[in-house]
Amino acid sequence: MSILENVWWRLDAALDLDIIYWSAALGAAEALLNGTTAIIDHHESPTAIEGSLDAIAAACDFVGIRYNLSYGVTDRWNHNDLSSVVDPNSRMTDAARRGLTENERYLASGGRGMVGVHAAFTCSNETLEAAADLAARYNTGVHIHVAEGSDDADAGERLQSLATDNWLLVHAVHLTQSLPGTIAHNPRSNMNNSVGYAQPARRENRIILGTDGIGADMLEEFRLAYVRHREDDITASPDTAWQWLSNGQHFFPEVVNDTVTWTYADVDSPWHLAFTPGVRATHVTIDGKSVVHDGVPTSFDFHEITMKAAEAAKKLHERL
Repeated sequence: MSILENVWWRLDAALDLDIIYWSAALGAAEALLNGTTAIIDHHESPTAIEGSLDAIAAACDFVGIRYNLSYGVTDRWNHNDLSSVVDPNSRMTDAARRGLTENERYLASGGRGMVGVHAAFTCSNETLEAAADLAARYNTGVHIHVAEGSDDADAGERLQSLATDNWLLVHAVHLTQSLPGTIAHNPRSNMNNSVGYAQPARRENRIILGTDGIGADMLEEFRLAYVRHREDDITASPDTAWQWLSNGQHFFPEVVNDTVTWTYADVDSPWHLAFTPGVRATHVTIDGKSVVHDGVPTSFDFHEITMKAAEAAKKLHERL
């Protein structure tokens, strides 16, 4: 909880649409240059809710990458005041209502996405039910952080009657119940926040790999997922973590038509790749269009993005 209150929640509150745009552009550009052609993003900016998903979509369009977006609603903000504890039986806050409206506005406009929820422990039952209802009305899932830390350990019980197979359950480190949906395993983020190991191999759910916004190199995330699995189970094979990485295609089936050329010949061998750091993408095509050539993006200036992102970061840090 202290990491959320002292770092991430303060950062969320300092965001504006310009910072959001350049942060998204940098993250998308780094992902693309690392051979990733599609991203799923879960975003929160309690003082800049309206239009935030459009800002991220515009940044991704600028870079040329596919995306699935959602705004993470929460009741911990109420009229810009932060509450550490949310009573499950309390009424939905105005901030949560506005977040749901942003999700609906984006989905109604044809945006590819889900309904975002921060986490059960920061939401009232009313908000969780409204998010599930909104997702069902738009025939999509809920993208929610589930039992990342011990503060959210009862998430499984609270979500049992709401979750469906098209939900995206992120983390599930302390999840004791079995919930329908896909679980996103984020080894680097979990290690960084010291929340424990999720033991995804023991779940019956489909497992995918994510970064939780920390890093943009999915091959490196695969290596971390493997060694973390190996630490837990000495018989673990990199084939398992490779399957988790491959499962991301479920959300973007069209990526089968994308091509990536790498600096390493055995990039399709999990056993080789698990022990070979520094593999880079040299050429990337999306829908037949070259977006990276000889390691250089073809439709945007990466230096411009890094400079603009640095300016945005300076503004952000001045507000913290």
